[in-house]
Amino acid sequence: MDENELQELELELPALRALTKFSRSLDRIPWFANLGEPLTPGARAAAETYANKLGFPEADVAILIDWEDAAAASESLDWHSAAWEAEELLRSDLTGRALEVMSEEALRIGMTLIADTVKEPATEGMEQAAVIFDIEEVAPRNLAVGAAVQTAHGAALALLAASDPDFDVDDHAFAAKFRLFEFGRWPVGISGLSFNLF
Repeated sequence: MDENELQELELELPALRALTKFSRSLDRIPWFANLGEPLTPGARAAAETYANKLGFPEADVAILIDWEDAAAASESLDWHSAAWEAEELLRSDLTGRALEVMSEEALRIGMTLIADTVKEPATEGMEQAAVIFDIEEVAPRNLAVGAAVQTAHGAALALLAASDPDFDVDDHAFAAKFRLFEFGRWPVGISGLSFNLF
């Protein structure tokens, strides 16, 4: 390793430390533990922050109370909706910011770490929810776990962008969406004027 490579690695270390610390927290989250329950004030605030920061302040939080509603809402989502496109723009912006503090390879390794770390506890949480709700369908369960992985990915990107002192990670849409998972919920998605939350 030459001196330039060593300097690049030293610049990436704080970002890699932040990702490692975040990944260690992922198995302590109550994945899907509060599906269908009344919203706590903290969960409601996170839902409203997510919708506002994503650009949908008019979207009302719609609490889904049973698995059938959540499955129907997840299967009817338009992946090219305005909300989906808004998330993709945010993800692109955060990826660009992350690449300012680490190499493409380091970012790929970090994001793989996050995906690998979140998948097992999220799957276990969904399996427990499947028993409680007597869920037999596999596709919506996989969608929920995939949403957890994607949301952790977005939260990790927001965390990397926080190296910029002008960036408030706690005020970002992806951080708010991740907090909903931390509250044991499944943010199914924004459809029309409703933010469907299970």
